[in-house]
Amino acid sequence: MRYNVTMKIFNKKARFEYELSHEGVEAGISLLGAEAKSVREGRVDISQAAVRVIGNEAYLINANIPAVGIQKYDATRMRKLLMHRGEILSLVTKMKQKRLQIVPIRVYNKGRLIKLYLELGKAKRKFEKKEALKRRDINRDIDKAMKGSI
Repeated sequence: MRYNVTMKIFNKKARFEYELSHEGVEAGISLLGAEAKSVREGRVDISQAAVRVIGNEAYLINANIPAVGIQKYDATRMRKLLMHRGEILSLVTKMKQKRLQIVPIRVYNKGRLIKLYLELGKAKRKFEKKEALKRRDINRDIDKAMKGSI
């Protein structure tokens, strides 16, 4: 089976849960063989995932990547992100200065390598999420009215 097809898996909850700053960075992920196969087949869930920096190393926490054929396997284990030290340092300084979080946005492949795109974002509060839903509903109603009148 060939895996040169470009594959993208998006974190749809990220745009709803966070106000993203559009300052992104690409990181590789350290995976087991069975995990890499699962990711290439599209079986990965990063909607609950988070990125933590522990001792100058970045880790992907709580990403659900089920591996087939492995017994006693933790699908949400911590996975190391492969980034340059300077990239990690710049993300950490921006995080601390602006009180942001590192949010995983999408998983994709570049050739045979599996990459994770990260952005800085600030968590939205509950009333901000409700306002966004109201705005979306109003815009949807306006679009329906415009299509009906034309």
